[in-house]
Amino acid sequence: MAGKTDPSKERQITNIFEKYLTVWVGLCIIGGILLGKIAPNLAKTLDTLSISVNGAPVVSIPIAVCLFFMMYPIMVKIDFTQAIKAGKSGKPVFLTLFINWAIKPFTMYGISLLFLGVLFNKLIGPEATDLVKMPFGLDLPVGSVHGAGTVVLSEGIKLLEIPLWRSYLAGCILLGIAPCTAMVLVWGYLSRGNDGLTLAMVAINSLTMLLLYGILGGFLLGVGRLPVPWQALLLSVSIYVVLPLGAGFISRKWIIASKGEKWFKEKFLHVLTPVTIIALLTTLVLLFSFKGEVILNNPLTIVWIAIPLFLQTVFIFGLGYGGAKLMNLSYEDAAPAAMIGASNHFEVAIATSTMLFGLSSGAALATVVGVLIEVPVMLMLVKFCLGTQGFFKK
Repeated sequence: MAGKTDPSKERQITNIFEKYLTVWVGLCIIGGILLGKIAPNLAKTLDTLSISVNGAPVVSIPIAVCLFFMMYPIMVKIDFTQAIKAGKSGKPVFLTLFINWAIKPFTMYGISLLFLGVLFNKLIGPEATDLVKMPFGLDLPVGSVHGAGTVVLSEGIKLLEIPLWRSYLAGCILLGIAPCTAMVLVWGYLSRGNDGLTLAMVAINSLTMLLLYGILGGFLLGVGRLPVPWQALLLSVSIYVVLPLGAGFISRKWIIASKGEKWFKEKFLHVLTPVTIIALLTTLVLLFSFKGEVILNNPLTIVWIAIPLFLQTVFIFGLGYGGAKLMNLSYEDAAPAAMIGASNHFEVAIATSTMLFGLSSGAALATVVGVLIEVPVMLMLVKFCLGTQGFFKK
């Protein structure tokens, strides 16, 4: 948080945006799906504008541009000396890391397995199968059994035929081991949390993700050797986080040095105020114009996958928020500590599912459902946070 300005005053977007943000989100989701139907060629063209790693689209250029304008107004407001101090505050950082890596991957596995493998198994179809890519480095003869799958030949290519519900489970797992490192800055900002702490935790989480993503993924997926998507992770974090972070840091220093802190706060920040929300809504339109056809073609499947993802998000948020209360943290630290665990880095999850299982796999579909529920659910949690600020110490 820069200076000593009143955060409640600095973070007013506009009445119409704040009051009806959930409505705008719903309209943008509908608008994006309609855009994909009305102008499919436009959506496909925009979707192909991406940077790929190993044949998988990792960074969508249109989404990256929107995310830059979503993040920059937040980054430029952060006093980085306060961010460094916040990173040294042990309790919220420990709470975040513990929930993200010691609890969240395993609860995602357990909740998804219960719903997809047991409660919804007959609805999905016990006999329904999915064809996915063979694990990297594995070359088995046709008819061989590998884990829960069988090697088959499809159009001259060896693929692994697995139960469909297991493919959905794999996508959920990839979401569970990819805690958010970009959008959480928006959720922390909207909930009036400590921006410096959020930024510090994003940095620590990004480094931890590079170390643990492949290990946890290989263990929980059980697909043999899971290659750590180093390039995908580094590229994603660099473009989605480091780029707006660097732009915010440099421009903040330059503007304050040339125009003064008063002009920076009263003039420059005032112009930027609605940019984050407008960029968020534009991002939604683009995302759902890209993935709308998939969602429309699988409406009931979306529901079966969305239920465990929703329950997992709310459970992890409650764990983090309740843990912050028990640890006697301030509200400004409690909100981002809970948010970063609840939200997912769906860009990396989608890229990894595509690399490992294929673009048309059930795993890739499950990660798309993560996009579908991310924004509405996180906005609901933001409202819950704002309404419960009084439960925490000042």
